[in-house]
Amino acid sequence: MDIVYPNSSGTRKPIGTAPEGACDAHMHVCDRRFALFGSPAAMVDKATVDDYRLQQQRIGTQRTVVVQPRVHGTDNGVTLDAIRALGPAHARGVAVLRPDVTDAELERLHAGGIRGIRFTLYTPTNAATDFSMVEPLAQRVHALGWHVQLHWNADQIAAHADLLARLPCTIVFDHLARLPLPDALSHPAFGVVNRLRDKGRTWVKLSGAYLDSRTGAEGGYADTIGIAQAWVRQAPERVVWGSDWPHPTEPVARKGSPTTRCCSTC
Repeated sequence: MDIVYPNSSGTRKPIGTAPEGACDAHMHVCDRRFALFGSPAAMVDKATVDDYRLQQQRIGTQRTVVVQPRVHGTDNGVTLDAIRALGPAHARGVAVLRPDVTDAELERLHAGGIRGIRFTLYTPTNAATDFSMVEPLAQRVHALGWHVQLHWNADQIAAHADLLARLPCTIVFDHLARLPLPDALSHPAFGVVNRLRDKGRTWVKLSGAYLDSRTGAEGGYADTIGIAQAWVRQAPERVVWGSDWPHPTEPVARKGSPTTRCCSTC
């Protein structure tokens, strides 16, 4: 009997085999036991740690980076709980914080496996942080050896190039750096990210292929796969892969339409 995998359509195994120790560098856990932030409609059900373990079995990864989801705001308890459940030897996390976070809280989060902070600013809707918070928080978490993870659109990356150059810590750009189609590689953000990467402290996540795709699942995300391939050609040692499970921006996929290539066949 075919297994039903929560928040992932289809039942087939990936066409490739994940190598030993493979890491899903971007996924979320959503759990109604924890406080919700913003619109309850953003909540994704069947996205607990137990649900994700089924997905791990399907794609063959052993390690995980749990990224604080927008729906839980700055209540990082959901991510800390997920790290504990998955096991500190196999999981780390990325938190969402505001500048009033105490040093004691930073130390508690570090002990719980948090190793980065995320700024989801591509849209102001339900954003828990803003651009003014990036630099002061980056200065504080740099002392802990954490990184800054940015879900910004390409125009925002280009507009804040000077800010990005000032940040002292490692920078990770989410979801292919959200380069827009059809001329993704001509956008100024492509050059901004390349220059930062060439300084040795910047990474790009090969995730969220559906976010800017025009061809969609039916077209195999051929347009955004080209962007991913460009990042790989530029510096294969500076990219990481993430499933973006449970695909919180893709309600259609959660209802059973063709799933994202990043989830089923990468």
